[in-house]
Amino acid sequence: MLGEEYTLEYLPLFDEELASVVRYIAVELANPDAAAKLVDDVELAITNRLFAPESFEPVRSEKDREHPYYRISVGRYLVLYCVIGKVVEIRRFVYAPSNWRSSI
Repeated sequence: MLGEEYTLEYLPLFDEELASVVRYIAVELANPDAAAKLVDDVELAITNRLFAPESFEPVRSEKDREHPYYRISVGRYLVLYCVIGKVVEIRRFVYAPSNWRSSI
């Protein structure tokens, strides 16, 4: 709901997936500036979503879930999260053009 305060929790899988992409961009593509910008953009997008995390359409899933996934687009990537009470649980960081729905 609007106006409520939420806290953030990050699952280790999200941290691993983001770190892998950042490492690839910084090292393999030799573009540390783009990697740093991606991290900044992800942090800003997540922070901005805290104001109303459930005011967006949930991700459709064939799996029956107690807590639906929501997504945040950041460039060609998606941040996937759930809202559990007053906690926004950041769960995944996936490449948008991939078949990411099969992994959630």
